[in-house]
Amino acid sequence: MKLSYVQRGEGKDLIFLHGYLASKESFYPQISYFSRFYRVTALDFPGFGGAEALPAAWSVKDYADWLMAALDELRITFPHIVAHSFGGRVAVKCLARADVFDRAVLTGCAGIVPRRTAGYKLRVRCYRAVRKIAPKYAERHFGSKEYRSLPPLMRESYKKIVNEDLRGDAARIRRPVLFITGSKDTETPLSSTMIYVHAVRGSQLFVMEGCGHFAHLENALAFNAKTEEFLQWESGRSSPISQEVCSRATSS
Repeated sequence: MKLSYVQRGEGKDLIFLHGYLASKESFYPQISYFSRFYRVTALDFPGFGGAEALPAAWSVKDYADWLMAALDELRITFPHIVAHSFGGRVAVKCLARADVFDRAVLTGCAGIVPRRTAGYKLRVRCYRAVRKIAPKYAERHFGSKEYRSLPPLMRESYKKIVNEDLRGDAARIRRPVLFITGSKDTETPLSSTMIYVHAVRGSQLFVMEGCGHFAHLENALAFNAKTEEFLQWESGRSSPISQEVCSRATSS
């Protein structure tokens, strides 16, 4: 597939992966900043931004396979990676396979399926019943706003993505990982991030006070500073932040 990407700077490779319904441009403040120290590559996932449409209803694994092929095409080996939300899902799936990335910063990382409540299960049963009688009505009135905005093929892909829990993949990660979350993030709340933190051996946590799901844009200065500190920390040295301690950034 034809790649849609931005590449700037020189030095060690640093990859940026955007969230669902976003594009490579969503990391503009980070691309501008980190291209002074690294060779930065920000990619559009297939189906988003300037990339080609999906050829089929892809799962997280399919996106991970695509990413590995894309990095091979660009001749990028063992890069650092920064990923947001859905991009974090893909990064987790890749990190679980082998040492394909050096250090990873995952912000607003999705992939933890919440406990299904009785209300949720009831809505699913209602949706399935209505779909048998009036499928067009069901597609227009059930599901999240994000889901309803998607074309049919992307909807099938979306269902595969959001229903896969990545705790098992996270437990297989052996690379240094920093999780960054906004204290006001309701899409991927702190409780969800903490599941990742406890699953990934030796991982770190940084909570950005007053920020929501797009912490890297809401307070780019604090996000960039913390990410730079983590990426430049010498491998083999003890971590400056305990896994059990949440460092907190004040909003600017």
